[in-house]
Amino acid sequence: MCHAFLSDTRFYQLLFRMDLDLAQQAQSGGCHFCGGTLHGARYPRKPRGLRFALDETYETRFSFCCAVDGCRRRHTPASVRFLGRKVYLGILVVLLTAGQQGLSDQRRRELIDRLAVPPQTLARWRHWWREVFPGTRCWRAEQVQFLPPIPVASLPGELLGRFTGATLPERVCQLLRLIAPVTTSWSGSVRKGGLPQTM
Repeated sequence: MCHAFLSDTRFYQLLFRMDLDLAQQAQSGGCHFCGGTLHGARYPRKPRGLRFALDETYETRFSFCCAVDGCRRRHTPASVRFLGRKVYLGILVVLLTAGQQGLSDQRRRELIDRLAVPPQTLARWRHWWREVFPGTRCWRAEQVQFLPPIPVASLPGELLGRFTGATLPERVCQLLRLIAPVTTSWSGSVRKGGLPQTM
């Protein structure tokens, strides 16, 4: 199967539009602490991997700051492009740790070599999928949707394989949308009284 979408600027523009939608939803909700208006306060980002396919929209991540004096709290909405503080794009964290459900072994090795992803980085990503992500509120809430249950040891590959998109890019987008709550300083569940979820 061809994975030309990894070099297709249109795919990254789609991810940007998905992030823009998530950001607009977050901004329209106002400050979760005081109800104040949220003003733009984007974070600069320099994501590693596939820089040639990215435009200037990938130089920042959406974020907001409350306009009310005395509050001024930051609100960083969910993202399908950036996985928390990870410096590689979310799609690479998914595909390079997904195994057979994402890329063939050969294509995966080629990407790892081409992007110069250190073995320690891959090990950290695998640790996150198998030790950190399963304990998040996001996964605890979503895992019941998948029957039979997805073994933690097979994340994220089997999870990617369970989505119904006709193409790999569609399934990747579905997976990135599902895990987006773990990329934010404020998840939807927090509005119900929980604490901010961090990554």
